[in-house]
Amino acid sequence: MTLATLQLDAPNGTAISSLSRRLSIARSSTVKSVGTYGLVTGALLYAIWAGATAMPYKWQWERVPQFLFVIDENGFRWGTLSLGLVETLRISALAMVIAALLGLVLALLRLSPSWSGRAVASGFVELVRTTPLIVQVSMFYFVLAPTIGTDRFWTGVLALALFEAAFVAEIIRSGILSVPQSQWEAGTSLGLSRFDLYRHIALPQALRLMLPPLTGAAISLIKDSSIVSVIALFELTTAGRDAISLTYMSFEIWLTVAAIYLAITLLLSLAARRFERRLKIRA
Repeated sequence: MTLATLQLDAPNGTAISSLSRRLSIARSSTVKSVGTYGLVTGALLYAIWAGATAMPYKWQWERVPQFLFVIDENGFRWGTLSLGLVETLRISALAMVIAALLGLVLALLRLSPSWSGRAVASGFVELVRTTPLIVQVSMFYFVLAPTIGTDRFWTGVLALALFEAAFVAEIIRSGILSVPQSQWEAGTSLGLSRFDLYRHIALPQALRLMLPPLTGAAISLIKDSSIVSVIALFELTTAGRDAISLTYMSFEIWLTVAAIYLAITLLLSLAARRFERRLKIRA
């Protein structure tokens, strides 16, 4: 092996070593996060168990699986909680897509040179962020929904989407503002339009910074979707309430519902972290 070969191989070796350190740190962070979740969840479960024992409370965990799935002579079918989970995911997914699109429009309006556009976008963001979600859902259902003619399902989806769009708009705006000014100047010198500047320069670079807070917004949206139970829209929380009204198993049902929410949000967080690591490695 010649000296030239060693000189060529050295940077590659350094890059591989750096990549290995990044992956090791990422794995360690994931393990710590899972461990923290486990400790907090364990402490909460112990506190609930201790409180139920002091009542005393008769646990009936053997009756919970029927609300997840049923296998009998008629075959296999999903239980009430599983069907509620599907509806929660459907509501959250639709609301998040609408919130992302509307949030992008609001962010661009707040960054536009138009005074009226900035005023409308800023007013919407501040109004939504300073009022409780349950009030917005109720007003949307009892006031706006009859006017525009939406059913119960789309009322819940649109209410959640409008609420989350205000936070997504601020995340996107902050990500765009983080792009160095030199990048904008370079794009302008190349004759790129404002649309092309956002499409090819600003948004791709801002995505790496926006991904963690956008993941947090998606997780918050999944949890906030339980609010639509106040308008009797069927989803996971509504399914849990129905199960409790039939069985009076408050602890078992609510713990199961909480475990389902925890599993969804944890999986979403882990998937987002993996995607974020891939973006950093490619960078």
